[in-house]
Amino acid sequence: MRFQVKHPDYALEWTPIDTASSYNRDKPYLNEPFMNQQVAFDSEYYLSIATVGYADPEVSTGEINGEQVPLNYAFLPFYPFLIRLFAFPLRILNLSPIATSTLAGVIVSALGALAGMIALFDLALEELGEEGGLRAAFYLLIFPTGFFLAMVYTEGLFVGLAFGCLALMQRKQWLWAILLSVLATLTRAVGVLLVIPLVITFARSGQWRQAGFSRSGVKLLALAILIFAPLLAYLLWRFSYLGQMFQLVEVNFFGRHFLDPGTLLSGWGRALLSIIGKNHQAAAYNMLEFSATLFGILACIFCFRRYPEVASFSLAVILISMMSVYPQGMHRYVLTAPAVFLFLGRLGKNLAFDRSWATFSTLLMGAMALLYAADMWAG
Repeated sequence: MRFQVKHPDYALEWTPIDTASSYNRDKPYLNEPFMNQQVAFDSEYYLSIATVGYADPEVSTGEINGEQVPLNYAFLPFYPFLIRLFAFPLRILNLSPIATSTLAGVIVSALGALAGMIALFDLALEELGEEGGLRAAFYLLIFPTGFFLAMVYTEGLFVGLAFGCLALMQRKQWLWAILLSVLATLTRAVGVLLVIPLVITFARSGQWRQAGFSRSGVKLLALAILIFAPLLAYLLWRFSYLGQMFQLVEVNFFGRHFLDPGTLLSGWGRALLSIIGKNHQAAAYNMLEFSATLFGILACIFCFRRYPEVASFSLAVILISMMSVYPQGMHRYVLTAPAVFLFLGRLGKNLAFDRSWATFSTLLMGAMALLYAADMWAG
């Protein structure tokens, strides 16, 4: 039902327009032939910011209050900043500026994914052992949307920063964990939710009971303040010029509203009805959305007892994503919920489940990756 690589794509209301054969002709960042299969849709904006800047005249724009505003402003700065940083030494390859940024973006994503795998291994090690940790990391790679970890998208970098923050928290490496939480917040806005596990971990550690007027007490007080650093970073960015423009573009062009019950009910209601409709592409796509979201929530519930910090962060990411926009890319957002892979790692102790999940998930990921490479909507 979904595997129909024929343009245009009818998976969502807007995809017939954005996947028409002529749609990308005036988009230089999506037409560069070098590694073209690893860029699509939002990749345009990350490459534009990294190569030129936010006010790039060559990038797609949207009409807001009678003015054409670059859609770059809907994307946070840290991932494009790293692309520009990694692109600098790659200039020796004498590629075009867009090709150089594309290569740098894939490298940043892949390194972030590797860091996320190492962090998952570390998080799972105590309960599941080395074999279970490897399973959790492997399941991250073969998740149906795992191919995004090697695309010019933020998923790879974000899982490296967010999962790494959680692993360092578990080891009580506070300053490094706090630094990664701030960088995760500047990569994707949901990174601010890392303040939840930071607070929970600090409260459960019991260190706050030792606070006093001694030197160690002052250090604990400073730590208690620093664990709110991702929230402070988010607020500083949110009220900056970039943050205000972000909100303007997100609301007026992309239709995203923070914690919007109306969007939640109407959007998910329409998606549910589409499953029994005549549009088979939309039906199959929305079944993926629902399945991934429900599975993510279930994984968080089962992980709460053993991993309260990880589960609370994962559930917050899923719920905030659900309530901010109609169903669109939820199976990609679930990829950034580490509880999903710890839960799968536990289920994978059963050999039959391990083989069945690995086969099913890899085949589905292959289908989704092919759709993405063919400029169809894959999340």
